[in-house]
Amino acid sequence: MPTSRRSACAFRSFPRSIAKSVSASILSVALATTVASAQDKPPLKLGALMDMTGVYADTSGPGSEVAAKMAIEDFGGEVLGRKIQAVFVDHLNKPDLASSQAREMLDNQGVEAIVDFAGSATGLAIIEVAKARNKIVIVNSAGSMRITNEACTPYTVHYTWDTFSQANVTGLATVRKGLDSWFFLAVDYAFGQELERDTAAVVQKSGGKVLGSVKHPLNSSDFSSFLLQAQSSKAKVVGLANAGNDAITAIKQATEFGLTQGGKQRLSPLLAFITDIDSIGLDIGQGLLVTESWYWDLNDETRAFTRRFRERTQRAPTSVQAGLYSSLTHYLKAVKAAGTTESAAVIRKMKEMPINDMYARNGRIREDGRMLHDMYLFEVKKPTESKGRWDVYKLLDTVSGEQAFQPIETSRCPLLKK
Repeated sequence: MPTSRRSACAFRSFPRSIAKSVSASILSVALATTVASAQDKPPLKLGALMDMTGVYADTSGPGSEVAAKMAIEDFGGEVLGRKIQAVFVDHLNKPDLASSQAREMLDNQGVEAIVDFAGSATGLAIIEVAKARNKIVIVNSAGSMRITNEACTPYTVHYTWDTFSQANVTGLATVRKGLDSWFFLAVDYAFGQELERDTAAVVQKSGGKVLGSVKHPLNSSDFSSFLLQAQSSKAKVVGLANAGNDAITAIKQATEFGLTQGGKQRLSPLLAFITDIDSIGLDIGQGLLVTESWYWDLNDETRAFTRRFRERTQRAPTSVQAGLYSSLTHYLKAVKAAGTTESAAVIRKMKEMPINDMYARNGRIREDGRMLHDMYLFEVKKPTESKGRWDVYKLLDTVSGEQAFQPIETSRCPLLKK
């Protein structure tokens, strides 16, 4: 009798209870091995370098950390048998510190992708660190056009907004309303400079005029001299090419200064978020024209996400916090579809897969890393129009991603050069 047949017969000759016991033991060992294997896998660490306490803390900061944790929890907490962890640090708006932190994350802490950073100057430094290591970087909280132009990389995704879309939607809409002469008050670093430049180009292309501009330091507390220059220009629109506390302070002081009295001049914050409007209040903010990539009260899905977010934060999410939730979820879906965390495979899936969720409809990531999605023009409500805190916007217009963002034909991304 062949050996295999003898073994089979021998096994069948065991009492049935012994055979069942052996089978159970084998299954138990197999299950234990599988569980141990899963537990032995290192976690998938994803890093974010944010402004947690400074000028952009309300816009992103701790709220972005909450959004990231929500995305991880909603995804199930693991992918490819690995637990997912979000690592957040405060870069204090210092590019040299941000570079050091990014190197520490990627080289020593096992972080495999950067899922957001705050600030364009710090962000461009982080992108260079990630580029040298072929790591994916997703950008939600910064808007410099260099990210998808001169500084573009094969592994960078610019997800929510940028200076071109803010300028394009806001500038074009205001000139169409007859507000065709502008004076710019811009924060003096890459973000403000580019936002002013791009808006000025839209205004002039649309038939408007730029009557002047002035630069101010980041985190300014006194805008009186700048506002005096704006008032003296007699421009119909004073464009605020800044953000966060700088924009809030400038708007408050412009009202105190009487800049907008009588309707002779109007303020147009070129980058403002719902937290900014909440901070200044509708008495001061009413009538401002604001371009945003998302708003909590757009539809049932946005409202449902906001309810859960507010349970944790007591605040409505900003558009960049909603964008972080969406982009992190999209990244994790791509990791699952690719079956690996290797950057080239994951980024390929991210660009192949459409984005349909509470943040975007039929969104897609272009070759240069720009995610195309609708942008919205809002008018800030009067106090009598609001139903309560966070009910601040009236939707005036929806602009498609193809119209809102920089055309691929004019991109300065080296990846697109043949």
